[in-house]
Amino acid sequence: MLEVRGLTKSFGALRASDAIDFEVREGETHAVIGPNGAGKTTFIGQLAGDLRPDAGRIVFASEDITALPAPRRARKGLARSFQITSVYQDFTALENVMLAVQAQAGHSFRFWRDARRDGELIAPAKRILEDVGLGERGDVLAASMSHGEHRQLEIAMALALRPRLLLLDEPMAGMGIEDSRRMIDFLGKLKRRYSIVLVEHDMDAVFRLADRISVLVYGRLIATGEPEAIRAHPDVRTAYLGEDA
Repeated sequence: MLEVRGLTKSFGALRASDAIDFEVREGETHAVIGPNGAGKTTFIGQLAGDLRPDAGRIVFASEDITALPAPRRARKGLARSFQITSVYQDFTALENVMLAVQAQAGHSFRFWRDARRDGELIAPAKRILEDVGLGERGDVLAASMSHGEHRQLEIAMALALRPRLLLLDEPMAGMGIEDSRRMIDFLGKLKRRYSIVLVEHDMDAVFRLADRISVLVYGRLIATGEPEAIRAHPDVRTAYLGEDA
């Protein structure tokens, strides 16, 4: 599904991505972990097209997308959620998802017609809200929703793009214990339907959801493997989980 070779990105003297090789198989949930400052968000930004790499190649579904901007990657099936939620606070949950449905369809708001009453946008948006567990919250303003609901809504907007691969950047950031448990259950259902790259600090979520895990440290990929192999890897224990993990 996704193949990355030699991905390199520097910010001045800081090498945020250091010749990274990375793969995602179709239907796989591949987690990326690492300590703060390891380069995880920079890596995801390059996959999504928000950052241009200095060197390397990104191949998605057998097509080289290295030079494509983010909107064109989204149209090809790459959808991203962000570390900080990016929903429209003054719109309802339904209107937020309708905007994403409209973006995927590739047309702008029609003159002389209220897009908020457009059945072609409303019906799929309602289905997606049901899928993510927000079916009863469609008429609620995003500003009035909880942090966990914002996370669900942002993923709903990503799903509206009809993705083949989901790039999830810390979907559980800032959540309490109960919200985190609900999100893990929700992502467990998604993983049966989509290929996923999951960047996450919550190790319980990572080890419960991931089929494979890659570990970044100072921009370098130091290990990739199945969860139990990563848990036992001496370099990972030292660099990420701690000497006495």
